[in-house]
Amino acid sequence: MAVEEASYVVISQDKPFEIREYAPHVIAETLVEGNMENVSNKAFMKLFRYISGSNVSRSKVAMTAPVSQQSIGEKIPMTAPVAQQRVDEKWLVSFTMPKSSTLSTLPQPEDASITLRQVPAQRMAVVRYSGMWSEKNYLNHELELVAWMKKMGLTPTGNAVWARYNPPFTPWFLRRNEVMIPVHS
Repeated sequence: MAVEEASYVVISQDKPFEIREYAPHVIAETLVEGNMENVSNKAFMKLFRYISGSNVSRSKVAMTAPVSQQSIGEKIPMTAPVAQQRVDEKWLVSFTMPKSSTLSTLPQPEDASITLRQVPAQRMAVVRYSGMWSEKNYLNHELELVAWMKKMGLTPTGNAVWARYNPPFTPWFLRRNEVMIPVHS
């Protein structure tokens, strides 16, 4: 089943790395505590209930990709559609809303821990990989991306984001995962 993805343009490519320019978009996000691998299910279910009609107007919102997770530091940078980051075992997990959505047209969440936020256009350095959703895989690919960025003279402007595009029943070798780091335009 095809799922809408966040809009971006590839500015440059050096397989498996890319520089992408993301269009402005709206996200629904929630902050959860726990380790990297366990927070995903907890946050996913909260956000899934929201798009399934657990909102003020009981409206359904189409599922999109990716699901993002990002750890929270001193400052929360604007994030890509689906990401994961960690600081002190707190993670910001988000769903990208459909392209036609705006803050004024989306239903308000009933769950006070879910917020809707407009993300401005941003440039991201990205590495794409397949495999299991594990902290080890994420950290290995984050290190590769950081090394490539250093080689290319790119300066990060925020924390790394973990983006996942497939449902959990997708075989590990077919999964699309990405590590994304915001960079100067």
